[in-house]
Amino acid sequence: MASNKYIKIRLKGYDHRLLDESSKKIIDAVKDTEAKVSGPIPLPNKRTVYSVIRSPHKYSYSMEQFEKIVHKRVIYIYNASSDTVTKLLKVNIPAGVSVDIKA
Repeated sequence: MASNKYIKIRLKGYDHRLLDESSKKIIDAVKDTEAKVSGPIPLPNKRTVYSVIRSPHKYSYSMEQFEKIVHKRVIYIYNASSDTVTKLLKVNIPAGVSVDIKA
């Protein structure tokens, strides 16, 4: 790859501890090669709130609220070689973490 090219790895998940562990595994795998790593960069969380009526008939003004928070991290890898890509593919990422890789 050319020196001005980079690989962008985007991690998403509901548990921020799993994201931090996954990003540490990725960084450790890439540091063995000659590639430079920038990150993990935390992105703003996406918070979604759902309001559900507790009773459909009587006391319909009583509501329960649930929230879902999606945590995100970005890792940039510069000067990546084919060895870097093979090591990236061998990294074991736990369930619950979504990984998007763009070159």
